[in-house]
Amino acid sequence: MSADARYARQVVMPAIGEAGQALIADSRVVVIGLGGLGTPAATYLAGAGVGELRLVDHDRVSLSNLHRQYLYRESDLGQPKVEVAAQQLRAYNPDILITTQTRRLTDALFAELVPDAQVVLDCTDNFPTRFAINAACAQYRKPLVMGAGIGATGQLGVFRHDRPSAGCYRCLFDTSGDAAEACEDAGVFGPLVGMIGAWQAFEALRLLIGDAPTESHWLHFSPETRTIRGHQIPQDPACPCHV
Repeated sequence: MSADARYARQVVMPAIGEAGQALIADSRVVVIGLGGLGTPAATYLAGAGVGELRLVDHDRVSLSNLHRQYLYRESDLGQPKVEVAAQQLRAYNPDILITTQTRRLTDALFAELVPDAQVVLDCTDNFPTRFAINAACAQYRKPLVMGAGIGATGQLGVFRHDRPSAGCYRCLFDTSGDAAEACEDAGVFGPLVGMIGAWQAFEALRLLIGDAPTESHWLHFSPETRTIRGHQIPQDPACPCHV
C-alpha cells in the first residue's frame, strides 16, 4: 500500500506537508498508559505515521475497561494491555515500529525510553505516576503531553521541558494531591477520555512538526458546560525539577 495515499489527507495540510510528514516518520514517541487515554492517543499517532511508538503499561485487560478502551475485546481479558494494543496497532499501520514494556516505571526504564524520544505522553491516572513522569521528562528535557479525565471533566497539559524557562506539572501542583482520585472512584464518561486522548495525539503531532506553542499550558475541558479554560504555566523558581 502506498505511504503517499495513507498520509495524503494530512500531508496536503500546509502545516504538515512533505517536510512535516518526514519529521513524524522519523520520530519516537513514548505512550505511558494504554487505558482510556492511551488507546485513542496511540491509535491516532499510529495512523499519522509516527516512526516508533513505545508503549508502556504493566496492567492487564479487565471487563471494566471495555466501555472506553476500544482496542480491547472480551477475548482479551487477562492479557497484557500493551501486547494487545500493539497487535491491533500493527494491523492498523504495519509501516511503523511498535515496542512494548510491561514493566513498572523505574529510573532505569525512564533512562531506556526517554532520552532519544521526541515526545512523551502521560496517559496514566494517578498523581505519583504523573509526578515521576514529569520529573523524568524534566531530567531529559523532553516535551510532555499529559491528559486526565474524571467524571465529565477533562484536563490536558503540554509541558515544554525542552524550553529552559517553561513551567512543568510540579510547578502547577504540589505532591499533596489526592492520589485516590481515579476513574474507579469518581467514574468517567467513555467518550470524554476518548476526546482527551485524541487531543493528546494532536498536541504531540504539533510538537513533532514544530508547530506547537513554546510555553507550557494547562487546559480544563467540560463537554457538559461546553467550556474550555486554559492558562500558561510559568516556571516556579522553587520547583525541584528546575533547581
